[in-house]
Amino acid sequence: MGLFNNIKFFVLCHGMLQLAQLMVSGYLKGSITTIEKRYGFSSQKSGLLAAFNEVGNTVLIVFVSFFGSRVHRPRCIGIGALFASLGVFLISLPHFISGEYDYTGSGSNGINNSSGLCQSERILPNEASNQTCNQEKANAHLGVYPILLMGQLLLGIGGVPIQPFGISYIDDYSKKRNSPFYLGILFAVTVIGPAFGYIMASFMLRFFVDIHKMNEINFNNKDAKWVGAWWLGFLVAGTILFLTSLPYMFFPRKMTKEETIEVSAEPSSEKMIEDKRPKTDTMEDMSLTEFLKSFPKILMRTLRNPIYLLVVLAQVNLAAMVAGLATFMAKFIEKQFKQTTSDSAMMIGGLNIPSAMLGIMIGGVILRRLSLSVRSSALMCTTVVLLSIFFAIPLLFLGCPTQRIFDMDRFGGTSQQCSSCSCSTDVFNPVCGSDGVEFRSPCHAGCRIEIKSETNEIKNYTDCACVASGTSLGYATQGPCGSGCTNLLIPFMVLSSITCFVASLSHTPSFMMILRTVTPQDKSFALGIQFMLFRVLAFLPAPVLYGHAIDTTCIKWGEKCNRTTSCIYYDLDHFRHRFLGLQIFFICGGFVSFLLTFLVLRKLNSTQQQNDQNNDKSKHEDREMKDVKQLLSSSNGRCSTQRSV
Repeated sequence: MGLFNNIKFFVLCHGMLQLAQLMVSGYLKGSITTIEKRYGFSSQKSGLLAAFNEVGNTVLIVFVSFFGSRVHRPRCIGIGALFASLGVFLISLPHFISGEYDYTGSGSNGINNSSGLCQSERILPNEASNQTCNQEKANAHLGVYPILLMGQLLLGIGGVPIQPFGISYIDDYSKKRNSPFYLGILFAVTVIGPAFGYIMASFMLRFFVDIHKMNEINFNNKDAKWVGAWWLGFLVAGTILFLTSLPYMFFPRKMTKEETIEVSAEPSSEKMIEDKRPKTDTMEDMSLTEFLKSFPKILMRTLRNPIYLLVVLAQVNLAAMVAGLATFMAKFIEKQFKQTTSDSAMMIGGLNIPSAMLGIMIGGVILRRLSLSVRSSALMCTTVVLLSIFFAIPLLFLGCPTQRIFDMDRFGGTSQQCSSCSCSTDVFNPVCGSDGVEFRSPCHAGCRIEIKSETNEIKNYTDCACVASGTSLGYATQGPCGSGCTNLLIPFMVLSSITCFVASLSHTPSFMMILRTVTPQDKSFALGIQFMLFRVLAFLPAPVLYGHAIDTTCIKWGEKCNRTTSCIYYDLDHFRHRFLGLQIFFICGGFVSFLLTFLVLRKLNSTQQQNDQNNDKSKHEDREMKDVKQLLSSSNGRCSTQRSV
């Protein structure tokens, strides 16, 4: 078992485990719009789903500081990872219990109109219709959302011990000069993992949700009816997470330290290690009741530190921005620039996240090379966040206008030919009329004939009664109408990546400000409180807030079995302004917090200098008074001698 007594092998295993864990997070966010479309969730429900893993994490993270030194840390990590993998498999379960995906709309009204063409109205047997609808509603909708939430909850609970126990274990049993290198690898993985998740989502969503139907369908992933195989990536990621959890069952509770090899060469190193750990021994003497009683006192003492509070507030604002963008940026690109879900996920995983990772690394290099003080770090954070605001503002103006949409409720009565079609309200198969107006399906456009290519793919539709074309019937082409502004996608992605890069430069300096401004005995508690505030104030509410903002821009909701499902048409201008407006709002919040931090530090510095000057002056005056007293005492002594003589 010598291999499992090697800290380097532990670092390798822990890097793989964190990569798998964070890959799940990135994959969920990359496929969230597909899940939303498949089961008819609103963006607000999707945001809650994306953030729900933080619930279990937030509740249990407080106890990590207490139990960290009392338990078998590697085994706890392994058991937690097993729970997390179970949660991932549970997330994929709805695909296997909800039946096949019905893209024709025949599930709700009994019309097997797979072509979506206009057909004459017919009297439908209500009992069969209701039976089909109720069955689908029971199987595909009512139980899906709770299962997904339960999977996310297990994923969050299982992930609680992974990072804190792993970091403390590595720090305890590695050389002092190797520990930062090992931890740097883990921190890099925390950024690479979500990127891999987005890239995997881009690949998996190119497969149809019901893979066995790939050869039967006559449309591809660019079609609005397409739903990708969102569940497949969870099976892959869950399997990887399960396999990477197994080695932790064989690591010892206490490992041979790397420093023991150099004890003879550096006799003081062991003493330094012993001196470095009195805090852990003290915590081991505390009972759980004493720990819980002392927690509010330590919390208030930490929060009374103005520098700590302002820096954490700035980080919470930036974390809220990141949480919202990570969840819905792919959807924004998909809707705003008419991109496929897989291409949108690839842009996030291949461009935005690497830009953020590069910013974090360069911020650390700047901090180390320039040996920045706390005040200089605050000035750097304030400057780079202000600069990111200037890059973010132009994004509000880079987007596409809302396409012209034919609203059946408003214009359906204008044409007798349109009202004679029996169109399913469940179908969303948009076509673009020759007059530049978009319809939600060929049936809604009044089209009666479809023209296919040699490969059996539908090219366009003719005899469309609702398409304005003079005296003759118009035609429509498959797919939504083009926006004519896809050329803005590249400038948008470039500016967005620069914004991510510049804002990320503040990541490492802000963390170092926290470590340097709290008392040593409260450092681990301060970091624990920091991550707890991240979850409560940023990671939990931000995706829900972003989702609600997106829902307010919806102008046409889908329907399934006479109930509202996900949005099919957005006001793109409002979507862009509210979505990116929230981003700028949170960046401005971070800027104000960093600016106040710098001003407080400058005031404290000037006060300290004034106090030092006053102390120097008082010391000088004390010395002068002492000299005067000595002179007076010596003079009095001489006078006394002379009088006596």
